[in-house]
Amino acid sequence: MGIPTAPMVTRAFRELVTLNAAKRGMPRVRTVFTPHPVWGKSAEELRAYVDGPDPVTGKPLMQEAVEALTLPLNEEEKKTGEVTVSVGPATFGPDTADNLQEHYLNNGMTDYLPIILPTEEKVEAMLKGTRHKPDEIVGKMAAGAYPPWQYTVRQVAVNAVMAGARPEYFPTILAIASSGWASIFSSTNSFAFAAVINGPIRDKLEMNYGIGALGPLAQPASPWAPLHVQKGFKAEENVVSLFRGLGIVPGQGARGTGVNENPRYEEQFSDLFSVFTGFFGALVIPDPLIAQSLKERGYDTKEKLAEWLHKNTTQTVKDYKNRNFSYLFEYPRALRGEEPYATWYKLPDDAVIPRWPKADHINIVVAGGQTNAYFQAATMSYGTSISIDKWA
Repeated sequence: MGIPTAPMVTRAFRELVTLNAAKRGMPRVRTVFTPHPVWGKSAEELRAYVDGPDPVTGKPLMQEAVEALTLPLNEEEKKTGEVTVSVGPATFGPDTADNLQEHYLNNGMTDYLPIILPTEEKVEAMLKGTRHKPDEIVGKMAAGAYPPWQYTVRQVAVNAVMAGARPEYFPTILAIASSGWASIFSSTNSFAFAAVINGPIRDKLEMNYGIGALGPLAQPASPWAPLHVQKGFKAEENVVSLFRGLGIVPGQGARGTGVNENPRYEEQFSDLFSVFTGFFGALVIPDPLIAQSLKERGYDTKEKLAEWLHKNTTQTVKDYKNRNFSYLFEYPRALRGEEPYATWYKLPDDAVIPRWPKADHINIVVAGGQTNAYFQAATMSYGTSISIDKWA
């Protein structure tokens, strides 16, 4: 405190920075805005941003930054206070079901598909899917750096009804909600999220983990320990594991290495990783046919396969440094002395390094109908695993 500071952000985040500052008791903090975007711009283009005007105020950007740091605060800027985000009333407005649907559509509150109206009867029926009390706090959530909302079991039930869920789905929904992860994120990148469901509940809910598996996921006919067991849970427990990143890349089929030779799937996985950013981990989703083939060739655990992939999926230091994600997110960590980034940034350009710091950045989930030896992979990092049974 006491050090002159002025945030500098792109104009696309004008509302976000204002709301966050007010949430922290600085509703009139001086902020300098740059044009948007800054991602993928050359040094010359970024210099032009700095030499040009603030796109919000129209003032010369650097002059505004200097004034923000040096001029005394006026009386209005000295005022403090917070803003709170309201979840809105329990019921409101439109007098008919059709008008309520129209209200949701016109206000961007749906994905433009009809929703199930959360009547008291439907919400009460949903609440019977859990033993937890309606007013129990489940968690807090925000789409990015916005001030988070706190929500209860009842509020999650309302959302579950609107999404068309059944009461038997509710413990799984509550488990996901308790993570605090939002399904969207405030960013200029197209982040994606995935949930992996393990345990007997996958059959109870009739999840399509065989043919057409890449909706909800589970692990049928896998020769390896399931994901939730790798993460420390018992095999009979019901668990949801969450991933986030940049989404799934196009699927791959079996590819032989020569006449009468079996496909080397581990090499195919490694080849596909070459298009990944490296900033996020890797989530590989092979059909059970592939998993069984890999086990027969010596990969009797997922950990062995992940170790091979980590050791054999490499890049040059030059390629690593040239990636935007590396420069924006890992170079600052290198400057702080964090390993392995500090060492990687000191190596010569032609040195070879792994794509990920550790083998456990690579996760494997078996899913599919055993009709074709296909696999898909996602540039996604593992986040957390949550007990569904806790929310039953």
